[in-house]
Amino acid sequence: MTTWLLLAAAIVSEVTATLSLKRALDQPGFYAVVVTGYVAAFVLLSLTLRQGLGIGVAYGIWAACGVALSAVGSKVFFGEPLTGLMIAGLVLIIGGVLLVELGSAH
Repeated sequence: MTTWLLLAAAIVSEVTATLSLKRALDQPGFYAVVVTGYVAAFVLLSLTLRQGLGIGVAYGIWAACGVALSAVGSKVFFGEPLTGLMIAGLVLIIGGVLLVELGSAH
């Protein structure tokens, strides 16, 4: 359970940093959130790997969730488009990561 909580925290940290990067363009104080978020994300991902989760699975889940949450967050916070085609792409990414996860199960 700790492994998955660490991975979830890494994902949230990375998405927070990514969304803050857009805000930092107009409000430079947000660069502190960007740096802190990315450092935290990599530290938490390292701790996840130390718990024994495979790099392919951990990074795949991290990347897929990061892309999906960043796309949704950019729609919510910045009014950027999120079209049906984009949603279909996100579903394919998440489906691919699920297949990698299922394929790595012993």
